Amino acid sequence: MQSADGKYYKTDAADVEQLFRLIQSIPSPKAEPFKLWLSLLARERLEEIDDPEQGIERILEYYHRKGYSENWINQRLNLRK
Repeated sequence: MQSADGKYYKTDAADVEQLFRLIQSIPSPKAEPFKLWLSLLARERLEEIDDPEQGIERILEYYHRKGYSENWINQRLNLRK
């Protein structure tokens, strides 16, 4: 890969899927919270495939927690119509 100074260096690289699989294979108790979080995300996404309204509710809750206004949220959701 090319560094900021323009030189090329050998390095290892991985995409997101490869990183998640690597984390899942770590047999350490310190990795367990992250593995549980990944499992939770996977379950949520599978539920959203079965019932897309759950995904809409999840993103609404997320935007509210982030402090976005109702007007901002409605504008974003209306862009998808």
